[in-house]
Amino acid sequence: MWDKQIAIDQVKAITLKGKIFFGVGAINAFENIAEELKNEGISTFLIVTGKNAYISSGAWEVIESVLLSKGLKFTLYDGVMPNPTVEQVDTAVAMGRSIGAQAVIGIGGGSAIDAAKSAAIMMKYPERKCTDLYEYTFTPAEALPVIAVNLTHGTGTECNRFAVVSIPEKNYKPAIAYDLIYPRYAIDDPALMKGLSLAQTRYVSIDAMNHVIEAATSRSANPLSIQLAAETIRLVTEYLPLAEKDPNDLRARYFLAYAALIAGWSFDNGLLHYTHALEHPLSAVQPKLAHGLGLAMLLPAVVENIWRECGPLLAQLFAPFAPGLDGSPEGAAKGAKAVQKFLCAHGVSEKLSDLGFTENDVPLLTELAMNTPSLGGLLDQAPTFADRVAINAIYLNSMTMNP
Repeated sequence: MWDKQIAIDQVKAITLKGKIFFGVGAINAFENIAEELKNEGISTFLIVTGKNAYISSGAWEVIESVLLSKGLKFTLYDGVMPNPTVEQVDTAVAMGRSIGAQAVIGIGGGSAIDAAKSAAIMMKYPERKCTDLYEYTFTPAEALPVIAVNLTHGTGTECNRFAVVSIPEKNYKPAIAYDLIYPRYAIDDPALMKGLSLAQTRYVSIDAMNHVIEAATSRSANPLSIQLAAETIRLVTEYLPLAEKDPNDLRARYFLAYAALIAGWSFDNGLLHYTHALEHPLSAVQPKLAHGLGLAMLLPAVVENIWRECGPLLAQLFAPFAPGLDGSPEGAAKGAKAVQKFLCAHGVSEKLSDLGFTENDVPLLTELAMNTPSLGGLLDQAPTFADRVAINAIYLNSMTMNP
């Protein structure tokens, strides 16, 4: 088992922070959250969200009612797009400053909540732009409190210290990680997730699986990140087919949301490596690319690359959907094909070439993976040597890899 492989003399940091209200009906906990904040003197809020889901999910009906009934002031920015940009954050921040916002509420999936986290920092630095934050020209020391109302079961951003925002003119999609943006409160209500489309349901669940595959095999992996990885993959394997069959299956949504939550804790502790470092350039170059799809197209090639170092562990993690895999180095191709077959079974069969990427794009993608701020830190966590040759090979293999 995986515990036999742990180096017990390597000291690892294990962190869990924030209060999360989890379960069907959890959105109603917002009233208690608002009351607690009001009692602390927090009475003005910047709300950061996208165009539609905050309304169609039913979240806004509850949140707006509570804010109005308690006499709390707010301004709402609903311009966050998938793969949010620094300009969007700056616009939201300007709105927040206009009312003297004292806290930030993010409503949505990873894009909205990451933008909200970023805005919470930038509200404290009026002399700065969000580009400064994501190009690491300063290190923030404070941020406004963040409340995350999560509408998807994928990113785990509602429970961790990470945020991702793009700088379009440079094709950069960097990540930041600061303790000061752990959401103080988070809401995970599966009833708000029933409206996810079939494609979104698949992509966000694949995102959660990628989080734990990386967090369990990184150089910072610890017993918690590995244990949570095993449970995440078990839950996604069992409950994703049920959510695909019936989008209104709240039990399926519940356990997919829980899988995504614990996956967020897993990579908050174990960190990420190849798949995310190489996906960020893809969706920076093609901003309409769904993050989960980008990850799915890369994952088989990444698994093949890291199998020689992590085969026994990966064979155990993949047992729920591919029992009996050979964890020896010779089993790498079978491991990669098992992942590809899992993805295809869930309707995700695309390769990079299907999205218009060609071999001619690989040099640019490789440069972005190596030079985008923060992505080098992810590559340093890879269990194999993440040099230009390895990155090129993963991109090239992801152009055509078949089950």
